[in-house]
Amino acid sequence: MRRLFSEYGADNALQFVVGVLASVAARVLDLLPPVILGLAIDAVFNDDKSFAEGLPLVPTEWVAPYVPADATGQFYFAVGLIGVGFFGGAAFHWVRNWGWNSFAQEIQHDIRTDTYDKMQRLNMDFFADKQTGEMMSILSNDVNRLERFLNDGMNSFFRLSVMVVAIAAILFSYNWQLALVALLPVPVIGLFTWQFIKIIQPKYSDVRSSVGQLNSRLENNLGGIQVIKTANTENFESDRVDDTSMDYFDANWGAINTRIKFFPALRIIAGVGFAATFLVGGLWVLTGTGPGPFTGTLSVGEFTTFILLTQQFVWPMAQFGQIINMYQRARASAERIFGLMDEPSRIAEDPDADELVVGDGRVEYEDVTFGYDDAETIVEDVSFTVEGGDTLALVGPTGAGKSTVLKLLLRMYDVDDGAISVDGTDIRDVTIPSLREKVGYVSQETFMFYGTVEENIRYGTFDASDEDVVAAAKAAEAHEFIRNLPEGYDTEIGERGVKLSGGQRQRLSIARAILKDPEILVLDEATSDVDTETEMLIQRSLDELTADRTTFAIAHRLSTIRDADQIVVLEDGRIVERGPHDDLLKNDGLYAHLWGVQAGEIDELPQEFIERASRRQARTEAGDD
Repeated sequence: MRRLFSEYGADNALQFVVGVLASVAARVLDLLPPVILGLAIDAVFNDDKSFAEGLPLVPTEWVAPYVPADATGQFYFAVGLIGVGFFGGAAFHWVRNWGWNSFAQEIQHDIRTDTYDKMQRLNMDFFADKQTGEMMSILSNDVNRLERFLNDGMNSFFRLSVMVVAIAAILFSYNWQLALVALLPVPVIGLFTWQFIKIIQPKYSDVRSSVGQLNSRLENNLGGIQVIKTANTENFESDRVDDTSMDYFDANWGAINTRIKFFPALRIIAGVGFAATFLVGGLWVLTGTGPGPFTGTLSVGEFTTFILLTQQFVWPMAQFGQIINMYQRARASAERIFGLMDEPSRIAEDPDADELVVGDGRVEYEDVTFGYDDAETIVEDVSFTVEGGDTLALVGPTGAGKSTVLKLLLRMYDVDDGAISVDGTDIRDVTIPSLREKVGYVSQETFMFYGTVEENIRYGTFDASDEDVVAAAKAAEAHEFIRNLPEGYDTEIGERGVKLSGGQRQRLSIARAILKDPEILVLDEATSDVDTETEMLIQRSLDELTADRTTFAIAHRLSTIRDADQIVVLEDGRIVERGPHDDLLKNDGLYAHLWGVQAGEIDELPQEFIERASRRQARTEAGDD
């Protein structure tokens, strides 16, 4: 929490100061009516003391010149002061609320955007270990809890602090002995609250963790609703949601059970203090002398003010528990937020890195080795060179490491050993944005953003003209189906492009890459979701697109990459073959066997190949293909 205020409070110091000062002024004015009422009883109605001398903590000479001499005048003067208390207090309450709300909203906005910015800059292995619902919980629920504490909690803290200090000062100025009786619950409430903090803090941490798991389960199920329906697993998923929700219920109920015991206990302690004040003060006024060890006098007006202020004093003390409750929730949320902000990234950018300038577009992999989180090595000793303007195809069985090899070029991950260079420059020595700007990437997992067709094609090339967008769509064989949509390029495609088919989404993804016009192009199963006829049309466009730029292509349909300048065959993360299509067929190795599978020559395949394929399918592999 100290970090929260030190990193985000300074930029919003004005709102904070306004909130504090307005809180002080508003609460002081709130205390004016009961003080004036008690003074009016003694000075105006009972004529027991001077009106000018009866105001606590205020020098007589400040007030005397303005107090009328007669009782009627003093009565109206008292009415005027009470009006000042109410109307002035209302004005400062408005200013107070503006200050605290502005302070909380600004910090809420800043910390949410900073957390998101940090999250999206983490490398991909972070997201492989995290669930989307958990991240959403941090960006939404946890940030909102901080806002609630900074607004309601801080607001209430200063309001109650001013009330407690000001009321205590007034009570001591009237009668220090009775004030001690009224303040008797304070240390008891303090000790009780301290014990509450120690018990409730771990419970709130459990609640924040469980709500993240619940959000993840719900997000996952809603995203896979079509699979749930087609698999007829609604009952199974309802049970899983029920189990996850029950975990949240148990964690939350544990915190609630502690909290609902704490606050009534505080009210009892505060009520005992109020009752003791009423008992001692009432006997004092009735008998005219202090009961027991108490000495001196207590007027009716002072006793009335005591009762009114003690009522305002005791209940705020009990409300400190609510503030502590909000603080503990905010602290648990802050731990999760800053834990995410402090998440280390395996990809570090040199602050002195230069922009990547692509000339010929020559790409070289030198003894590249990589594995996820020190686990099994996914890519091992991979070396090849692609001359500028050439096309290299990566092929191999599922799980061979093909996609991982190309994601290393984009620095989605950093190599563990070896190096990747573009035109002789190690990609670790250039800025990540300039690298990714020069590389166009079409993934087999096409993702569309909620919005229109045009917005999705233009994504990443936001300054492109409408004519360029249409040209890119035509090159990707997408223009015709877009024209047939209800609103053409302005058609809303739904969340993740749910209103489009897989092939249509893939063509929009290709159009997005074409519009970017990159120096280096990566096609990772770019036509896996389209039919054979559409693939032929797209391939013709891609041939034109790849003619003068360095291109990497992954394809399970080997017919689409047979004309590549170089084909590299991967198996278990290693290069086992390389060369042009015809030479690889003559070698009668893995490539030739994969070609035979697609040609339907299953009976002619060697038994060794079939056994290895069976073992590969049975083995559970980590990471991407």
